[in-house]
Amino acid sequence: MAKFAWAITGAGDYLKESVEAIREVLQSTDYKVMIFMSKAGEKVVNWYKLMEDVKALTSKVKVEIDPNTPFIPGVLQRRKYDFLVVMPATANSVAKIVHGIADTLVTNSVAQAQKTDVPIIIYPVDQKPGSIETVLPSGETLTLTNREVDLENVEKLRAMKGMILLSHPKELLSTILQLQEEMA
Repeated sequence: MAKFAWAITGAGDYLKESVEAIREVLQSTDYKVMIFMSKAGEKVVNWYKLMEDVKALTSKVKVEIDPNTPFIPGVLQRRKYDFLVVMPATANSVAKIVHGIADTLVTNSVAQAQKTDVPIIIYPVDQKPGSIETVLPSGETLTLTNREVDLENVEKLRAMKGMILLSHPKELLSTILQLQEEMA
């Protein structure tokens, strides 16, 4: 059975679009998904009132207890999933990944997937120079300016082995279809 893991970090920016992208993949392919989220990811999914939408995608939704619990890193190491999707990824998670810090369930899962050549599809929210507008859970907009250090970390991430970066969640389906062709 074709399956992948989806990791949710504490990023609210493009979270709704990420849920929609995962739904599109599940409706357009034979893939099944196992979803896991960091503690911050769980908070943000609840703040944006998307937990029901997330749970509607699969019966397998897990929340971080510590960097190894639930034991998703080990399952990824044993290649029980075809690939790992991290979307949306916070600047903090990206920084940890590029500097080899594996102290959360998401960053540890990325590290272990990378060690066994499991492809990692990642959408870092802070990847374009300048300012962006994001929508808060209240519906208000907030303007944020991406920091140079975050942009540099995204470039380091782009250069890492096994990383496939998305510029928008809507690219997920085409990226997975291309990856599926390459794995065949």
